[in-house]
Amino acid sequence: MNGPVRLEREVRRELDRLGPGGQIGDVVAAWPDAVGPAIAANAWPARIARDGTLHVATSSSAWAFELAQLAASVRERLCDRLGETTPAVLRFAPGRLPEAGPEDVATLTRVVPTPSREVLDRAAEMAADVQDPALRAAISRAAAASLAAAEERSSDRPFC
Repeated sequence: MNGPVRLEREVRRELDRLGPGGQIGDVVAAWPDAVGPAIAANAWPARIARDGTLHVATSSSAWAFELAQLAASVRERLCDRLGETTPAVLRFAPGRLPEAGPEDVATLTRVVPTPSREVLDRAAEMAADVQDPALRAAISRAAAASLAAAEERSSDRPFC
């Protein structure tokens, strides 16, 4: 079984064990799709009070004010996803937001600089004493990539 799926199931089980407050897991799961990326980046469900009020932490008092004005709309969008378990009241206040997770690996792009002929020759010289041809070629490629990246970084620096 996949680790994150098993972990999610365990966390949900523990949240459900806490009674009505355990609904927070469902709210957190539905939140990003319900409110969209801009709001999700600036407001996040913090807790559900004993009276059933959903307290949402916001990145600023301006976000808290704006979302308070949109509370009915936000609740309606949550209701589309959660049904009758949607909290009846939403309260927005500045507070701690969760840290953003790492970028999805699929969205990351890696830019490898293309080494110049000069860099390739220098890298070949660095690896020349290695006896094994495959290892020599690997070291030469690694050195060329490193030298090209260093050259690129130094050319990006502003002149003083």
